[in-house]
Amino acid sequence: MKKLEQHTLNEIISQVKEGYHPSDLLPRIEQLEEEEKKELFNLLSDEEAADIVKEMEEYDQVSLLRILAQQKAAGILSKMAVDDAADVIGQLSPEEAREFLSLIGEEAEEIKGLLKYPHDTAGGIMTTEYIALHEDIPAEEAILRLRGVAPDAEIIYYVYVVDAQTRLTGVLSLRELIAAEDGTPLREIMFQNVVSVPAKMDQEEVAKVVARYDLMAVPVVDQDNRLLGIITVDDIIDVIEEEATEDIYRLTGTGELEGVNIFETTVYTLARKRLPWLFVSLVGGLISGSVIGAYENTLEAVVILAAFIPVIMDMGGNVGTQSSTLFVRSLATGEVQQKDVWRYLMREIQVGLTIGVVNGIVIALAASIWQGIPLLGVVVGGSMFATIILAALIGTLIPIIFNHLGIDPAITAGPFVTTIKDVTGLLIYFSIATAFMEYLG
Repeated sequence: MKKLEQHTLNEIISQVKEGYHPSDLLPRIEQLEEEEKKELFNLLSDEEAADIVKEMEEYDQVSLLRILAQQKAAGILSKMAVDDAADVIGQLSPEEAREFLSLIGEEAEEIKGLLKYPHDTAGGIMTTEYIALHEDIPAEEAILRLRGVAPDAEIIYYVYVVDAQTRLTGVLSLRELIAAEDGTPLREIMFQNVVSVPAKMDQEEVAKVVARYDLMAVPVVDQDNRLLGIITVDDIIDVIEEEATEDIYRLTGTGELEGVNIFETTVYTLARKRLPWLFVSLVGGLISGSVIGAYENTLEAVVILAAFIPVIMDMGGNVGTQSSTLFVRSLATGEVQQKDVWRYLMREIQVGLTIGVVNGIVIALAASIWQGIPLLGVVVGGSMFATIILAALIGTLIPIIFNHLGIDPAITAGPFVTTIKDVTGLLIYFSIATAFMEYLG
């Protein structure tokens, strides 16, 4: 290893010992070669390495575990929070997961318990490192118990109260517990209306619950209301980022790239994952070309009509994309509920009418003044008006239909909506132009 590289490793190790946040160290660590990473993590303690691994992207975590000796990798996993370790192991192959679990030790059973839940559900992102006390315990005894269990808990802001069957009966804050008089049982000071989520709830819905009630953590329960774990706000932030990234990818027709390392994946693979929806656009372009070809006589008779094709298609595309994006995002954030979708559609049509009138008048005046043919302005303006209304309708209606069918509407908001809008926009334009062709020549 070069002297400069060794110097870099020593600097990183020194910064770890000095308490630098792992997120600040990651950019330097990511620049290291595999052998350098291997040496670095072998020089770090399991606790120090675990803090860094927790902050890595999923694909980097897996890559690192595979280059380390199994004993070292298992030691790092055993020092991570149970939910974080479960997330990492869940990305490995079944054979690799079994090997690591056999080496981890006593935490293995808890990790196995978390792995049985789908990764994108409340059960899949919860942690079992929480504080739960029996409802009959007096306040002073609860404080003593907290001192013993607090070091291993994910958070200590909330104390969850359970009965003899571990059913969730209440919650209280650390402040309320400290302020309570000695001898007061927890059931008398706890808050009984606890906000909780079922283990099978989708992680996106969990994030909405946490955001709605401004929680630092939310308990996860089974069908009998038994406390299974908690989900903390740091995990919710990760969920929000993950779901937003997923929506952005799908809005542009690149949903297959979610979770892919751009630099480590081959060019062929990246291209293959992006091609499907581009083929949709390609087919749409061919159909649009055939529409133009079908109205060849109209274009030959009134050549100037070709000059307005781009602006009509572009404006329709912009409105359609706006409409679909607004609907998909409003649905994702909960601003629009399932019962509101058709009311939302009617409102979007009204917005499309307004936008269509304004843009139709502007393009009509521009065409009339430019060519000195008032009727041309009527044709272009009327086409713009109708295209924008239809684009607003398509941009909202298609995602609504997909959502009703149980398909993520985000995948319809990019190439799919644009393709349909382009074809319909051209049909509207040339149909109107053909109807008035004898007056335009």
